[in-house]
Amino acid sequence: MTLEYLSQNRAFDGDQFVLSHHSDATGTEMTFSVYVPPHLPGVKLPVLWYLSGLTCTHANVTEKGEYRRACAEHGIVFVAPDTSPRGEDVPDAPDEYDFGKGAGFYVDATQDPWSRHYRMRSYLEIELPQVVASEFPVDLSRQAITGHSMGGHGALTIGLRDPARFRSISAFSPIVSPSRVPWGEKALSRYLGDDRDAWRAYDAVALIEDGARHDHILVDQGTADQFLEEQLKTGALSLACAKAGMSPEIRMQEGYDHSYYFISSFMADHIAWHAARLG
Repeated sequence: MTLEYLSQNRAFDGDQFVLSHHSDATGTEMTFSVYVPPHLPGVKLPVLWYLSGLTCTHANVTEKGEYRRACAEHGIVFVAPDTSPRGEDVPDAPDEYDFGKGAGFYVDATQDPWSRHYRMRSYLEIELPQVVASEFPVDLSRQAITGHSMGGHGALTIGLRDPARFRSISAFSPIVSPSRVPWGEKALSRYLGDDRDAWRAYDAVALIEDGARHDHILVDQGTADQFLEEQLKTGALSLACAKAGMSPEIRMQEGYDHSYYFISSFMADHIAWHAARLG
C-alpha cells in the first residue's frame, strides 16, 4: 500500500500529518490526518479515532479541534478520517448537504448506486486501522473512539458493536437514534433500503435496545444546539441506557451550540477521560 504524505507540521513536540491512500473498501482515494505525540523510540501508543459530522472532512477537527496539546500531554495518537468517499466517479446528491459526499453516515451501503463506494463502516473498522498501524506507532489493543454529530452517531454505533475493541466511547452532540430523525431516515433509507430492521445496526438507541452494552460512554450536548430537539434527541439515549441498566456520563452544557467552539471547549476533557481508560 502506498501512502502519500500531503503535509507534516510540528506541534507540541509531536507531529501532525495529513495523508492520502487508495482505499480498497471505498474504491477511491481517501484522506485522513494523524497526530503523533512525542514519545520514546519503540514505544507504541494508544489511539483515539475522531469521526466528523455532516459536510465535514478530516480538516475540520484537524484545524479547529484543539486536541494536540492534550494528546501530547497524555501520549495519545489522534486519527481523523474523512466522512465519505470522494471523487468524480462517486455518486452524490449535490443539492442536499445531508446526503452523499460529506454524509456517509459510517455505513456500508447496500443500495445502488451507493453500494459501490459508500463503505465507510468497512473502511473504518477494518482497512484504516491496518493502514495506520503499518505506518505509525499505535497499539491497537488500546483504542477509543469519539465524534461529533453524524460522527457522534458513528462513534457510538461502532463502539457499541465492538465493546471489546474500544475501551471507551465519547461523543459531542451525537445523532443518537438516526432511525427516528429526518437526517437519519433520509440517509439510512437510501443507503440501506426500506427494511428498518437493517437500520438497527446503525442506531445507538436500537443497538442498546437489542442488547449492546458498554461501561464507558461520555456524551456532551449543548443546550443551545439548534438541532437538539429535531435531529439529535439526546434524551432518547438517556432513556435507553436507563432501561438497560447502563450509566453513561451524559452532560448538558449550558449555552453551547453545535459548532467547533463547543467541541474545542471540551475536547481536552474528553481526551483526559479516554486517557484514564486507555491506560
